Amino acid sequence: MGTFEFLLLFFAFATILVLAQIVKIVPQSENWITERFGRYRTTLTPGLNFITPFIDRVRHKISVLERQLPHLAQDAITKDNVTLQAEVAVFYRVIAPENSVYRIRDIDFAVSTTVAGLVRSEIGKIDLDEVQSNRSALNLEIRDHLAEATDEWGIQITRAEILDINLDAATRDAMLQQLNAERERRATVARAEGDKRARQLEADAELYTAQKLAEARRIQADADAYATETVAKAIENNGERAIQFEIAKQQVEAITAIGASENSKFVLVPGSLTDAFADPMKQFLGTKNERDAS
Repeated sequence: MGTFEFLLLFFAFATILVLAQIVKIVPQSENWITERFGRYRTTLTPGLNFITPFIDRVRHKISVLERQLPHLAQDAITKDNVTLQAEVAVFYRVIAPENSVYRIRDIDFAVSTTVAGLVRSEIGKIDLDEVQSNRSALNLEIRDHLAEATDEWGIQITRAEILDINLDAATRDAMLQQLNAERERRATVARAEGDKRARQLEADAELYTAQKLAEARRIQADADAYATETVAKAIENNGERAIQFEIAKQQVEAITAIGASENSKFVLVPGSLTDAFADPMKQFLGTKNERDAS
């Protein structure tokens, strides 16, 4: 190999080396941090980038994909002095790589420590029942406070959620007893309400029956009063003959009832009784005809 060929080969190798130092192709899922003489220079975003060769150097390659911390099991004490263990999941992503590199050493450890403190603080403000029933609101509180605390680290908290609440055996037994007592109380109240309703319906039925009986008695009384009034008018218009007619009619009804009895074999009717009935009837009808003719 001659001198010319050697120089040509050396020039080509140097050119490739310089180009490799100048041109930087950043993947879509990363941001690269460059430094110049040990100081932060710029952040290279995904795509084709150019830097000053041999002066600027890529020092950190930061993934901008969303990250998930390992599940955290954090002990806490509620406002009503119940000890529990909360299992927490945290998701975040880097939005300012230079801050995550130069402002915090171990970002995962820092976020985990911050989450632990926030979980203890927020759970300590509420009772156990609220932890169980208002978990969504508790998750929002933890996420907002965590986002505020980690803002200067160049990350965005996308999700912070309490996945599970674990209680010790004694607390679980106490809660189970309380739950059973509450169920029994509700059942007792339901039975009492049912008995009360049944008595109300029974009283309403008795009242309805009494009202109908009173109405029937009133109607019967009106009918009796009408009959009495009719008889009184007849006596007033016909005098003694109407009285005799009414008495004879009642005697006939009595004899008819005696004859209808199963124990009766023969019924003897005196002739005076039939005459007593016939004479008033003739007189009553005669008087009525005379009155109609006039």
